[in-house]
Amino acid sequence: MTTFDGFPEGELQYTSVPDLFFAELMPSINNLAELKIILHIIWLRQRCGRQVFTHAELVADETLARGLAVLGKDPEAMLEEGLAGAAARGSLLQVAVRTGTGVQHVYALNSTGGRRALADVESGKMEPQGVVMVERPSVEPRPNIFELYEDNIGLLSPILADELRDAEATYPADWIEDAFHIAVANNVRKWRYIRSVLERWATEGKDDGTSRKHTQAEQRWYTDEEFEQFFEH
Repeated sequence: MTTFDGFPEGELQYTSVPDLFFAELMPSINNLAELKIILHIIWLRQRCGRQVFTHAELVADETLARGLAVLGKDPEAMLEEGLAGAAARGSLLQVAVRTGTGVQHVYALNSTGGRRALADVESGKMEPQGVVMVERPSVEPRPNIFELYEDNIGLLSPILADELRDAEATYPADWIEDAFHIAVANNVRKWRYIRSVLERWATEGKDDGTSRKHTQAEQRWYTDEEFEQFFEH
């Protein structure tokens, strides 16, 4: 048995896991391969800023393969067993899509963002191989900008990923979350609108003491002529 030396001192990276996973899903899982695969995909979502993963990617994932190999069987066979169990339980969603290289099986966590992303892949809005891996480690147990975008707006494109990464490096995390909340509240699910809110805060300041609670005057600010172009009539 390989022993673990413990977590080192200093700042560590963390992965957020929904409380519902521990309260409802984990008690019902009786297959260790299935449990490892679900946790691995939760980790990948936050580490890579992605919602969907192809079967080929999971087969080639060395970290996942090492975790499955210790179960005493062929890692690929354990992967198939675990994926089948997770799909049958409903914790993972799976679709088969035809691409230029043949049929690909694509998996996503059964979450709001996962369901939306998988629907976009299935409808042809995004090819599975078009959802590129974006290296974006999650340092704190809070949604990063990639998760916020996919959960509230839609599937992340490779071109937009760089702009979101720049925004995350430029603005405080709570500003970004607040700007997304404002966009959702006003039903303006567009990155240009969110970016405009952030830019105005950077220029004119933001009252952090009233985060997510805005006066009538402030509400008009978010719906005035400057932002009219972003609204659907």
